[in-house]
Amino acid sequence: MHPIPMPLAGPGAPAPEEGQGAAGGLLAGEYRTRTWNHYTGENGRLFCGIWESTPGKVVIDYTEWEFCHLITGRIVLTAEDGSAWPFGPGDAFMIPAGFRGTWESLDTVRKHYVILTPG
Repeated sequence: MHPIPMPLAGPGAPAPEEGQGAAGGLLAGEYRTRTWNHYTGENGRLFCGIWESTPGKVVIDYTEWEFCHLITGRIVLTAEDGSAWPFGPGDAFMIPAGFRGTWESLDTVRKHYVILTPG
């Protein structure tokens, strides 16, 4: 299989999907999001693209696995038990299915993502 080139802007780039808050609930800030999904595969289970949010804090409850690579901005990922991990530009991390806690975008954040939903 060959890579599928997808422009991030201009002709041929996907239009962003805009949102606010999260299914689990908005705890602080405005937390407006934009998602540019560049690829969907594996029978609709695999998603890759770029995601962006304004500052804010939301409750998260992951049923999927997600690989994140921060392009800009800083976040704090906090588990239900209080364990917290700060991340900034250039950092990469994995959020496993079953993770519960909060995602806090300290400033405007942009990341690459790869998401795999359960089969």
